[in-house]
Amino acid sequence: MNIYKKIYKQIQKSDPIILAHHIGPDPDALGSSLALKEIILNKFPKKHVYAVGHPTSKFAFLGKLDKLPENYKEGLLIVTDTPDKHRVDGVNPFDFEKSVKIDHHPFIEKTCKIEWIDPNASSACQMILELCENTRLKLTKEAGEKLFAGIITDTNRFMFAYTTDKTFKLVGNLVKKTNIDINEIYNKLYLRPYKEIKFQSFIGSNFSITENQVAYIKITDDILKEYNVEVPTPGNMINNFNFIDEILVWVTITEDKNFGVYRVSVRSRGPIINSVLENYGGGGHKYASGARIKDEENIDIMIKDLDEVSKNYIKENA
Repeated sequence: MNIYKKIYKQIQKSDPIILAHHIGPDPDALGSSLALKEIILNKFPKKHVYAVGHPTSKFAFLGKLDKLPENYKEGLLIVTDTPDKHRVDGVNPFDFEKSVKIDHHPFIEKTCKIEWIDPNASSACQMILELCENTRLKLTKEAGEKLFAGIITDTNRFMFAYTTDKTFKLVGNLVKKTNIDINEIYNKLYLRPYKEIKFQSFIGSNFSITENQVAYIKITDDILKEYNVEVPTPGNMINNFNFIDEILVWVTITEDKNFGVYRVSVRSRGPIINSVLENYGGGGHKYASGARIKDEENIDIMIKDLDEVSKNYIKENA
């Protein structure tokens, strides 16, 4: 039995179904879980399906998250866009007898009973589309909007290297089947208040840049308050600095006083960075990774590690 049929069979025979994603969700995490909820209910309208986790105001237009039902441990858990257990938001995967993981990050650890991991996929949302293409699950327009949002943000509007012919084929079929309004989705994702534009200018003007082209900035709680922006904002802006000639790796380090950590977002235009972030309890893709670090001293060590990786990359490609 192929992976699509295994997952469909679990969905078909399970009730309730709990959908979860990673903490600090982006549109791919939210879009994959919220869209899959709608897709399941479209096929099985009598099932009880819950997409859970902590909401984020920036992406509230993607839909509302649910509270866990009391009997959640009796159901099926489906975790999307999350490679390891400690980053699953709202539930403990080991509370469930039945569980499925759908993820496009490189494998870190086994989290669920059934795991579909495809590091070649652009996004978890792409994998949900693929699941629909290969089972009796059917898209709705509302689900299509959420999946499109997740794909364009994780591919940075189809500019990243892991955008493949499969990505374009699946997205083409999505647009054809659902007739979604692409412009409306782009507006919801990319229209921003002027204060964020000023804050982005602050980041760009205050990067420290190492000898080996690693740019980094530490953003304290006081700076966030000065610009009146939320903690996730710097991480959400990380892709806006992709094409600066003098920079190969760029890092935002944001103080999160509520949780007593620093949120680290890293992007690369060549050096492989995910192995470095894994050493600090994080991880992700080769060129797009993150972590949450408690000890500020470890941040300085991490910057040195990234600088060394970038130095080796420059030597190898001289």
